[in-house]
Amino acid sequence: MIHTLVTVEALLLAAASPGLAGLLLLGPEPSNLPLAAGCLLPLGPALSAALYALHRRSRDLTDLHPARAFWRGWRLNARPALALWTPLLAWLTVIAFTLTHFSATGLPGWWALLLAATGTGALLWGAHALVLTSLFSFRSRDTARLAAYFLFRHGRATLGAASLLVLVAASTALLTEALPALLAAVLLLSLLHSSRPVIAETQEEFTA
Repeated sequence: MIHTLVTVEALLLAAASPGLAGLLLLGPEPSNLPLAAGCLLPLGPALSAALYALHRRSRDLTDLHPARAFWRGWRLNARPALALWTPLLAWLTVIAFTLTHFSATGLPGWWALLLAATGTGALLWGAHALVLTSLFSFRSRDTARLAAYFLFRHGRATLGAASLLVLVAASTALLTEALPALLAAVLLLSLLHSSRPVIAETQEEFTA
């Protein structure tokens, strides 16, 4: 397990490094949000490949090849992951940009709460979509529909994804934004664990 986690973590950071390096050069100004979203584009396929490798890890000590599984997952899932990751990033960027400039919009205060709730829902949908894209070969539109369906179908899985989002947000705000990146493999393994009902039902009901 430790060998798999360390290897997957290193490969995830390597695959996402072009965008992560760009983030280091950007300041915290709200005007940089669109650029930050662009820098995060490589992260989607990297997360998908990491989920693929962690899901397929072998318990046989003579058959430990997490690097091979990671790059196979990246080749298989890079395009479908980007097809969902790109619009999700765009939508979250619009929400974040609006909230950081909310005083200039002239909207009532409850709109800010509505936008924050919408962004949270989008992130939870994205967590389900990421798992489905990484482990199954559906069309993007079908993956999007299934992710929305499982938001309410499996409340425990959604709650598990929400707890991980809270953990990431808290560690970023209170400690450092580098911590979630350094613990990405562990967080993804937890996401896989909480998503077991989603994975099981998808295998039973939506695959041949």
